[in-house]
This record gives sequence, structure tokens and C-alpha cells, in this order.
Amino acid sequence: MATILDKPETKEAMSSLNLEKIRRDFPILRREVDGKRLVYLDNAATSQKPLSVINKISEYYQRYNANVHRGIHTLSEEATAMYEGTRETVRHFIDAKETCEIIFTRGTTEGINLVASTWGRQNVLPGDEIVLSPMEHHSNLVPWQVLAQEREAKLVFLELTAEGEIDMEAAAKLIGSRTRIVAVTQMSNVLGTINPIKELAALAHKQGAVILVDGAQSVPHMQISVQEMDADFVAFSLHKMLGPTGVGVLWGKKDILKAMPPYMYGGDMIASVSRERSRYNELPWKFEAGTPNIGDVIASAAAFEYLTTMGLDNVREHEVEITRYALNRLREINGITIYGPKDPQKRGGVISFNMKDIHPHDLGQILSDAGIAIRAGHHCCQPLMKDLQVMGTARASFYIYNTFEEVDMLLAALREADKVMGNVAYR
Repeated sequence: MATILDKPETKEAMSSLNLEKIRRDFPILRREVDGKRLVYLDNAATSQKPLSVINKISEYYQRYNANVHRGIHTLSEEATAMYEGTRETVRHFIDAKETCEIIFTRGTTEGINLVASTWGRQNVLPGDEIVLSPMEHHSNLVPWQVLAQEREAKLVFLELTAEGEIDMEAAAKLIGSRTRIVAVTQMSNVLGTINPIKELAALAHKQGAVILVDGAQSVPHMQISVQEMDADFVAFSLHKMLGPTGVGVLWGKKDILKAMPPYMYGGDMIASVSRERSRYNELPWKFEAGTPNIGDVIASAAAFEYLTTMGLDNVREHEVEITRYALNRLREINGITIYGPKDPQKRGGVISFNMKDIHPHDLGQILSDAGIAIRAGHHCCQPLMKDLQVMGTARASFYIYNTFEEVDMLLAALREADKVMGNVAYR
């Protein structure tokens, strides 16, 4: 593998992926914005969709649009087979033991809320502790705040090193006998930090606690095994991994899920109903009330298949190299602050930064005028922004179709932003 210090014939030779071929699969990447080629660097918010996913959605509505599980006619049986087939695809993708452990949700947020509202209310008692990291997305913070208030429990926050990694020595002391659950992201959507889930799980289980993993940023970008990491819950969203919006997955260990009460009521989560009481369905349908997002769940299988064919190890290798390249290029700019680990092997393809005397919102608008899409703001991590002593950051995030040339275009636009704002902050 070439390093960024080498001079390959093309920068794309540095990637483990055939970027030219991949980009042909994404129609939106041919779009121009104000006459300029679209450079999409907002993948931590949502990814673009390949034609195979788009076509799968269309196929469902054109060929076998019907409700699932309830009909005996051909269309319903075909839709049910495809819908449940996606569940098996997910099981294999994350290395779960059983298909019944795969629960379809609307996204990571709903998955975390499901656990907090069911397992949490059933197991967290007054005086218990809920352990979080300071880098959590609001979706993995606010539900636990609400639960702690309801149950008179306490929130405990892990400590971070200067580079934005969890201090594991301090974690061993903070995760104690009162800990009931550790809820932590596997990959920060701001710092890019990849957290040591297996080690955190061992600390939690040693104290008789469980661990929930926010996999929104990690599952799309790296090979994971829920069995190997020994988590108890993992939640993630399909729209961040080439799939449609409105589809998520909550995985949980079977014995834990079986003991949890339902989250919502009605529809397929019912086995039988009388006037006085109801008997609930088995896993996973106990947690899937009402008509699900059938077409988008079915189309999600195409997203899993696309990434599987590509190979998650190759995806990860490409992102390490493009992140390494981007970090080095960004460091050419004087007055820039980059947040998170310096080593690209310790982070995902997410780079948050600030440029001296330029508000991140102004920076985002200037880049948008150049056809470059980044994110600017607090990224749903306001407590972390307070820790960093900033109001927000600019954030560029990469995926399988991003090129080294696009990093160069980002740098050129940042230099132009310096000129527009009256700075000369680059070498």
C-alpha cells in the first residue's frame, strides 16, 4: 500500500477500492451544484445510495407491494419472504447467533429509546448508575437522562484523553458495583475515535452490568461481530450505510430481549387478544408493532449485499488511507484545529476541525458555494462541544466513493475561504 508520502501515478492508486467503478453506481455523484461538480463529504450524516438499492425500492412497489405476515395471497407471501430474508442478511452481516435477535426499527435513535424505555425501566433502580462517554450523540444521551430522572439513577461519564480517546484506566474505576448499563458509541461522529468495545464490555460484565453500543458510525465502515465484541445491544441505521432512510436495526442477546416488555402495542406484536388481556408475539415481532417500513427494509438487503461484495476490510482500508491523506493535507493550513486522534488507524473517516477566525457555518456555506457538502455545527453533541470549548466545528466525513482528488478540492476551497474571510492562514 502506497503512503501519502509516495508519488503514485494517481492518488487513486492509494485506495484498496476501484473508486471509478464504484462512483458509476451512484447516480447522484454525477450531479452539479451551481455549475460545479458535487463533492459529497457529509457521509456521517447520511450516505448516498447505489442504483441497486434505488432499483430494489422501485421493484417492491412495482411488483409485490403488499403487507407482510398477514396475507396468504401471492404478493403478501413474496413481500414477507423478502422482508424476513433481509433479517437473515443482517444476522450474517453482524455475526449474530439467531435471526430472532434482529429487530427492525426506524433508526439508531429508536433502537436506543427502545432499550431505555423497556430494559431500562425494568432494570434500573434508584441509586443505580448509567455510564456514558462524553462523546455521545444526543440520541445516546437524552434517553438515559430521562430514564435517570424517572428512576432516580445517576449518570456517570467516562474520561477522555487529550486526543479524545476513552481513558481505560479511569474507566475501570468508574464502572463499578452500582453500574447497571454502559451506553457508548463505537465510533464518534465528531472525533472519529474508535472505542474499545470489547474491553468496555468486559468491565461492564465484571460488575454484572450490560453494555449498549451505538453503532451508527461504525457498522457502515468496518467489520464487526456482535459475538466477538460481547455487547448486549447494538443499534445502527441503514441510511448511513447506503440504505434507505427510516430503517434501523436493534440487535440484542436473545435471553435479554425475551425478558423485556414490548415497546409499542398493536399489529404483529400480538399473538392473541381477548377483551381483558393480550398475549404477545415471539421475538423479534414482539418489538415490531404495526405495519413496518416494508419496501425500505427489503431494499436494505441490497445495501448489505453491496458492502459485503466490496468487503468491509477493503472499506476500512480505503477510509484509513483517505483519512490519513486528508489529515496531512489539512495540517498544511496554519490556524487550523483538528479534533480527535492523530493516528488514522485509531479513528474513522470523520474529521472535525475549525479554522481561525472563520465560523464553521460560514465555512460550510463557502464550501457549499464551491459544490462541496460538509456538515457545520454541534453535530448533536453539544456537551462535547462545551468540553472542546467551541460552539461547533466543520466536519468532513468520507465513504467508499470519496476520492483523494476530492480531498484536494476541499483543501483548495478552504484556502479560498481564507481569502474570502480576509485571512492568509495557509502555507
